[in-house]
Amino acid sequence: MGKTKTLAGAILAIATLTATGCSGGGAPSTEMAEAPADPGEATGSITVLTQRTDLVQSGAMDAYAAEFNKVYPKIKVKFEGLTDYEGEVKIRMNTEDYGDVLMIPASVSKNDYPKFFAPLGTSIKMADKYRFSDKSAVDSKVYGIAQFGTANGFVYNKALWKKAGVTAWPTTPDEFLTGLEAIRAKTGATPYYTNFKDGWPLVQWTTNIGSVTCDENATNKLAGPVSPWKEGSELQVIDTLLHDIVKGKLSEKDPSTTNWEASKTKLAKGEIGSMMVGSWSITQMRDAAEKAGENPDDIGYMPLPVLKGDGHCATLVSDYQQAVNAHSRHKQAARAWIDWFTEKSGYSAKEGAVPTLRSAPMPDTLKDFVDNDVSYVERSETDTGKVNDIDNAAEIGLNKPDYRQKLIDIARGAQKGSLEDYFTDLNKRWDEAARTAGS
Repeated sequence: MGKTKTLAGAILAIATLTATGCSGGGAPSTEMAEAPADPGEATGSITVLTQRTDLVQSGAMDAYAAEFNKVYPKIKVKFEGLTDYEGEVKIRMNTEDYGDVLMIPASVSKNDYPKFFAPLGTSIKMADKYRFSDKSAVDSKVYGIAQFGTANGFVYNKALWKKAGVTAWPTTPDEFLTGLEAIRAKTGATPYYTNFKDGWPLVQWTTNIGSVTCDENATNKLAGPVSPWKEGSELQVIDTLLHDIVKGKLSEKDPSTTNWEASKTKLAKGEIGSMMVGSWSITQMRDAAEKAGENPDDIGYMPLPVLKGDGHCATLVSDYQQAVNAHSRHKQAARAWIDWFTEKSGYSAKEGAVPTLRSAPMPDTLKDFVDNDVSYVERSETDTGKVNDIDNAAEIGLNKPDYRQKLIDIARGAQKGSLEDYFTDLNKRWDEAARTAGS
């Protein structure tokens, strides 16, 4: 998946916690993982598991540890970069040996957090200081702190859109489609790129739930027989736009041949107009532009083409959340690392990401959002567990690519059916599952 980094986390930002085969853990942990009162006296050797294999291999993580040791000189930090992070950690969690600090895998059910992770603080106290804390809150205790967050929308090539005569953000789905048609007609570029083959970018559309109605409880409201694809709903608007892009032949000709890494350079060169990916992608696209000899300032970011009142809304969702192993013998040292990495390392700013710390400023990558008064919607995750249970029982997969791959195949005529029939089927499956899930 290219830069496993932010990317894997961005998927996990949405890939809210499904059932798992993990059987370790045992009795729930009650020992709070608190940072030491005196940094100079804190001791211990901790292992940090990370999906950022690139930063481990380049020595960047060791550089972070060196800075950490200026504050905590007696704590030794070791990193394990895991290529198949989800798969490897899931296996290790059948034992007690899964690092001292780890990113909470998507495969761990939220209600099982107390079995595997040490509590970090109370929900009320943590929410005052950190964004996204309710994503890992169970029974009024928080079990993870996000590395950072991401805003959601479209990354796009400003110069290409301008060449097509589109200089203002579209405010409706029809305006967005008209803009894509202008790109196709006036530039010959591929207006939109689905990244169908890689799959995970299709999940990025789910992260926009909340952008249509500007409602932080939009995901929570899926926790019941609510027909999520009914007319005017979040998912109906979001998925209809994707369908209409493909049906209008405004995306790549053969979705089975898409390539994520190649798409970054193509967008940077103006061969692709836009892609639905989280704001974490902006720095990657600008890096690709520089490498291709293009202007990185041509890379822009726009919200979903829907207005609420006079303005746009964009959801903010959590990246991977760092947690302390409930079985760690060095919980204080582990918590010291998490706090420092979240608040002092500068990691989120370097990644151009939304900071977890509420007091920190928004990144320069989202300057256009700030300048255009985009309203941020920090989605509540209170009923994530219930929504996941329904989603799993319905076998739809809001956080998997399959159902949108079928949507695209219907739109391009590779599968029989209509959008309306597909939505009817999805609603039926969801509502039936909602009536039986957990019963």
